[in-house]
Amino acid sequence: MKSTILKYLSDGNKPEDLSVIILSFVVALILGMIIYISYKFSHSRAVYSAKFNISLVMLVLVCTMVMKVIGNNLSLSLGMVGALSIVRFRTAIKDSRDTVYIFWCIVCGICCGVSEYVVAFIGSGVIFGFLIIFGCIKTNERFLLIIHGDNSIEEEVEKLMLVFFSGQSKIKVKNTSKTRTEYIYELTQKMIDKSKNNDKTINDGLYAIEGVESVNLVCQNEDVSR
Repeated sequence: MKSTILKYLSDGNKPEDLSVIILSFVVALILGMIIYISYKFSHSRAVYSAKFNISLVMLVLVCTMVMKVIGNNLSLSLGMVGALSIVRFRTAIKDSRDTVYIFWCIVCGICCGVSEYVVAFIGSGVIFGFLIIFGCIKTNERFLLIIHGDNSIEEEVEKLMLVFFSGQSKIKVKNTSKTRTEYIYELTQKMIDKSKNNDKTINDGLYAIEGVESVNLVCQNEDVSR
């Protein structure tokens, strides 16, 4: 029994034909390009990261290579897990969809490594169609409108915000002291876009109020484009 287990652990994989290896990498490259196109067309942030997209294609090829090396060799797979556990990835994922693309690349690489091409193409086709249809949906981003001025602005600012945004703007913070006042209003992208149809902008209206010193518009989203 011991000798059988040791033989199983020590035996390497049977060498595959060169044509099979080349076919695996060709299919991996095709699937990688499908993922590349999907990410490019479904990308919705202001700045498109071509470097990250190229990295996705490379990830498919690398995973294919790893699976070809490991194969059915248990001892080699355990050694590979130990080696990869040393690597630490410190790149922060800014968009939750980026995580989906990374897993998609890994699964495609695994499928190509074990020659499951049909599963890889059918699965990629379904995911590709879903992301193209729903990947372009943009969230209704939230913004903070920060207004600074003296105490005389309170009544006029609240009245202007109420009229300008048809009562939809929400006061998040109101800080006051003996001489100064700070307002923080929460706005959405739809509210800002709708207000563009007015004759004047909210900035024009606020600066027309005597006592308003500064107006800042800050996006609440933590997403920072690469």
